[in-house]
Amino acid sequence: MRVTGGIARGIQLRVPTKGGVRPATDYIREAVFNSLAAFIPQAKVLDLFSGTGAYALDSLSRGALSATAVDLSIGSEIKANMAAVAKSMGVPELPMKTITGDAMRLDLTPERFDCIFADPPWEFWETKGAEIAQAAVAYANPGSGVRVILEAPGGWAVPVPLGWKLKKVIGKGKGQPAASILIRES
Repeated sequence: MRVTGGIARGIQLRVPTKGGVRPATDYIREAVFNSLAAFIPQAKVLDLFSGTGAYALDSLSRGALSATAVDLSIGSEIKANMAAVAKSMGVPELPMKTITGDAMRLDLTPERFDCIFADPPWEFWETKGAEIAQAAVAYANPGSGVRVILEAPGGWAVPVPLGWKLKKVIGKGKGQPAASILIRES
């Protein structure tokens, strides 16, 4: 697993060996970022269910203004990944913070974001899909340019909250990772 683009492209990311972490694949992240290329620079990014921090770190490598990673267990891997990306980018510290907490809570931070990634454990979609989507859009800045990216198993219809619409689905097929990009309805 690696950073797929930007200044830190190619930097290897550490993945926890325990805890059932299923990180977003390089392929799906690269495809998502190709779709968001003009949107990421200067964006404030939120990475829910962050695990390794891959979406946040890839965003910073590609010019995001700041990133916040939220996970129930912020482990040593994400801290090591942050240090490796910072070193590759030639900065002492990334404009990134981590929050240990439930990504579906709506009171984790008062901040609002331009780009929100949510990549929960796939089994969550069966019982908590609407809650995941609602939590992700709750952190959106009020403007129309916000993007919410929900990663789920391919073939799974992610719930689209009221006031939002599905812009694009990126992914190969059933059982493989797929990313749904949501935008505000105009």
